[in-house]
Parts: sequence; structure tokens; C-alpha cells
Amino acid sequence: MTLRLPGDTARDLELTAQVDGVTISDAVREAIETHIRSRREDDEFRERLRRSVEENNELLKRLAR
Repeated sequence: MTLRLPGDTARDLELTAQVDGVTISDAVREAIETHIRSRREDDEFRERLRRSVEENNELLKRLAR
């Protein structure tokens, strides 16, 4: 996976990771995990996810005919 960040954000990430004593990859992984965990706890997101799953299931059923 490639991630392109604006220069300032990349420098902020590098400095933050350095201060925390972790690699940039570890800092990014932790941020992604935190974001996903947050989304899973968000009721509005969960409702949108449920609707998306239902819509995709309908599409898959139509394609399987």
C-alpha cells in the first residue's frame, strides 16, 4: 500500500513517530486501527454499514441468477 501525504503532514507524522519511539509504519497502523475502532463504535456509521451490506447482498443475489 502506498500512502501519499502533503509535506507538512508527512513531517508531522515523522516527528510524532520519532517522539513516540515507533516507526512511521507503526504510527500509521495504530492510527488506522484507532479510526476503525472508532467507526465500529459509531451508531450512525453502523447503520450506514448495515444498509450498504443489504444493498450489496441484493446486488449479489441479482448477479447470481
